[in-house]
Amino acid sequence: MDIQTILVVILFIAAIFYIGRMIIRSISPKKGGCASNCKCGVDFSNIEPNKK
Repeated sequence: MDIQTILVVILFIAAIFYIGRMIIRSISPKKGGCASNCKCGVDFSNIEPNKK
């Protein structure tokens, strides 16, 4: 194998690793919840609705 083929293989493996890491990080749950204040991680099961 010449050096050009080795470099292409290394770049290909790095790209696969990078894309796989991005997919895993997007699928895995966040530890601290989101910071956008959307209340997606809040449990409202103990709160009774107060409609007037």
